[in-house]
Amino acid sequence: MTRITARRRVTRYTLGERTSRREDDLTAEEPLEVRVGGRPLAVTMRTPGHDVDLALGLLVSEGVVRGRDDVLGARHCAGDPAGGRGADASNADNVLDVALAAHVPPPAASATHALTMTSACGLCGKDSIDAVRQRSAFDVSRDPVTLDPAWLTALPDRMREAQALFARTGGLHAAALVDVARDEVLVVREDVGRHNAVDKVVGWALREGRLPLRGTVLVVSGRAGFELAQKASMAGIPAMAAVSAPSSLAVDLANEVGMTLAGFVRGSSFVVYAGDARIVERSAEPVAATEPVAASGARA
Repeated sequence: MTRITARRRVTRYTLGERTSRREDDLTAEEPLEVRVGGRPLAVTMRTPGHDVDLALGLLVSEGVVRGRDDVLGARHCAGDPAGGRGADASNADNVLDVALAAHVPPPAASATHALTMTSACGLCGKDSIDAVRQRSAFDVSRDPVTLDPAWLTALPDRMREAQALFARTGGLHAAALVDVARDEVLVVREDVGRHNAVDKVVGWALREGRLPLRGTVLVVSGRAGFELAQKASMAGIPAMAAVSAPSSLAVDLANEVGMTLAGFVRGSSFVVYAGDARIVERSAEPVAATEPVAASGARA
């Protein structure tokens, strides 16, 4: 497997001190081509590692698969889809093919990402908002989970404690999945792309047979854009907490599907942009399980 960090020689300048040269750890960034049944689906720039989870999470967010039984397996392969003489064994770590179960239709031709997705953009290659909007199979609006404010503000620090690669490179986004009732951080994934980190979390959950992810919070290290809110919705996650700001479309989507969306979760404060009925202090009465958060458009 390709290394997830790379060493490069750098020159450090500090005013009033001597210039120094040294080796530095950088976050590795390489392309990953995701195929389904041998057919190319997308190319994304990512940090190598947990590639199967990344591919499976991408398929969940595209609405191709819903659960573990929808996938037969996934494997790295060489660059030639036919596996013939043109295959490049040196590139095998950067091509991953997913086999779907017989009952799962293959992705529509329109789902193929025509352009490479950069580490900063999870929706590149899509022509319009109508083309990227996916309807989730899971209704998060009726998830009865409640979030204590003090508990919520501690989540970014708990995620940061598990970010071993960030501590070495300072150049990675992270996503964490937290079980509210058990007060347990289930998984943390790091990647040069924030959308990749979320896909890796969702892909892990699919392999573990945990979809839909009821009673959980998705924590993200940066801003909360539309693509991250949609990925959470497609996985059945009822709440998302971001260290930075959400976008207007992310807030609109959260309100539409009944997701709780909190931004600027830092220190002792945060801002709730959607679904504030779930923010309940532990000493207060919880929201009734039968009382849905306002939503429309979700399928049961």
